[in-house]
Amino acid sequence: MIGERLKRARAASGLSMLALGQQVGVSANMIKKYEHDESMPSSGVLIRLSKALSVRVEYFFRPVKVELQGVEYRKRSSTPQSLLKQIEADVLDQAERWQELANLWPEFPVDQFAVPAWLPDQIESLEHVDEQADRLRAAWELGLNPIPDLIDVLESHGILVIITQVDVQAKFDGLQASVAGKPVIVISANWPGDRQRFTLAHELGHLLLHGRLAGHLDEEKACNRFASALLLPASAMRQQLGLKRHMLEMQELYLLKQEYGISMQGCLYRAADLEIIPPSTRERLFIVFGKQGWRKREPGNAYRQESTLLFQQLVYRALGEGIVGESKAAELLGVPVFQFHQARKLELLDAVAHQ
Repeated sequence: MIGERLKRARAASGLSMLALGQQVGVSANMIKKYEHDESMPSSGVLIRLSKALSVRVEYFFRPVKVELQGVEYRKRSSTPQSLLKQIEADVLDQAERWQELANLWPEFPVDQFAVPAWLPDQIESLEHVDEQADRLRAAWELGLNPIPDLIDVLESHGILVIITQVDVQAKFDGLQASVAGKPVIVISANWPGDRQRFTLAHELGHLLLHGRLAGHLDEEKACNRFASALLLPASAMRQQLGLKRHMLEMQELYLLKQEYGISMQGCLYRAADLEIIPPSTRERLFIVFGKQGWRKREPGNAYRQESTLLFQQLVYRALGEGIVGESKAAELLGVPVFQFHQARKLELLDAVAHQ
């Protein structure tokens, strides 16, 4: 029966039973019966439901069911429950397609995430947190240069990254959970790239540091420190700014942001944390940020957004290996078969190129 999936898709769309019923031509009470598996919609109603909810008909009959476990939100206190339900519904839909694809492979070609064995049992200070970020860069062979694609780094080490299209604006700061034992980090497609990257690094910090911090350390602050250290190592920061400074130019912070993909405010915090500048300088510059309105929107072009191509790549790889056919590949990607066929033959790219 389709009840649970219908309820989830409706939550993701933000539609009430009445609003959905009006769109598909049935009563709110009938929608309720569908969701409680007390009645089954006809094929015509099912098609109208799929259009209204922007899902394929196959979604209602998908054989794979997953659960988000250990859900941890970094949310603002004002985040409404309706928004959280939309996010979870979107994440579950994407996670189910991931799991269905994984189940089709004889041996899924994505590594399992493993917490590094070298992590200490007890981390005593924020400086010690910095050291773990440096060690992780070394273990993952990232060097000390800027990380151009953090999502790719996380996915290559077995962390599933989901980008939700739900319009969360400023009301949501990230989500961490696990699906079938695989850690999941959720970010928004509507955020600028520097915010996406900091959230990804922050949630990675939770995965690595949870249960290892001394009692006097706040985990959120420690994960902020870890994120800053991972994105902008201390040695690189000192090379860029010097060992000690009385003042920083805003242009310096802007250039650091463009090079390392961490916000100007994040760079300013980092400079103070590393004692390159005194706390008084940080506070003076934050006053400037406030007066200029830069705390909400920093000057200049936004840092480019992160994206994930791994799922698409694995679908096409499965197609090439004969693990799935065109219809199943289209279903996994959530597009009509004719559109998938065009994309497969690169016809859409040719059409754009000749416009």
